Amino acid sequence: MDVVVRSVRSVTPRIKSFELADPAGAPLPEFTAGSHVDVTLPNGLVRSYSLLNDSRERDRYFIAVLREEAGGGGSAWVHDSLKEGDVLSITEPQNRFEIDEGGDHNILIAGGIGITPLLSMAERFDELGIDFKLYYCTRNRQETAFAEHIEQRFAGRHEFHHDQGLAELSLDVAELVRNREPGTHVYVCGPPGLIAAVRNAAHEWPKGTVHFELFGAAHVPLKTNNQPFDVHLKRRNMTLHVPADRTILEVLAANDVRVRSICRDGYCEACTTRYVSGKVDHRDSVLDEDDRKTMLQVCVSRAMPGESLVLDL
Repeated sequence: MDVVVRSVRSVTPRIKSFELADPAGAPLPEFTAGSHVDVTLPNGLVRSYSLLNDSRERDRYFIAVLREEAGGGGSAWVHDSLKEGDVLSITEPQNRFEIDEGGDHNILIAGGIGITPLLSMAERFDELGIDFKLYYCTRNRQETAFAEHIEQRFAGRHEFHHDQGLAELSLDVAELVRNREPGTHVYVCGPPGLIAAVRNAAHEWPKGTVHFELFGAAHVPLKTNNQPFDVHLKRRNMTLHVPADRTILEVLAANDVRVRSICRDGYCEACTTRYVSGKVDHRDSVLDEDDRKTMLQVCVSRAMPGESLVLDL
């Protein structure tokens, strides 16, 4: 669907927020806290952005974009070219980061631009009267997006943590999650290192109580010792060869097998595909151990040396 950019605002030196609305002023489709939209940019790139506003609002969507100088060009185009009055094509909201409204206590941990979905979550928990505390990690106050809004809206239920870019000053997430009260859930969004730290620290928490979403490319490094392998597409009865310098996704596309993809870096889950057999070298940043028993991300994952894979395609 098309939306018009109603306003643009710089919230930090590297983050801009964009207010999106229906061109005719009609109500927008409903969304839930933690949702995102996929935006097709005029330069042909597709990017996912979390909705940061209160999920009760129907007249607008708010997104925020961090300028990534080393990224693929999407954020730079948004910062340099997107202006008030422009029309964008977006998907309806989707949610792969839903909150569990049955929890009694909620720990929200954000790193940098990862604050966006957690703002909407905080609004929802506040609406329901459910206990939460927001921990927001940034380099310094200047780079803390929406700081004044958070202080006014969630006074006493937030804590800013500025690490000055030094690892030794990072938030002690192990201490934060060490003594879990019954009914507690933790939600984390931000850089891959923060995600990993929280997941490792809370690895003994009950299943379904640790929720996470990577915001932005995880930049999973492709290994230099890639080996070629074969993939068999079960439903098509087709076998394809994947060279060492190409991905499964690229080979599928070259053979007119369409699989939805966005990030191509193993973090967005768009290309998640079921496999039937074979040992997988998982290189994504989002699938958990249970998921990896039956699913892989074809943009980055490969077969283990000497193996072939059978995909449910």
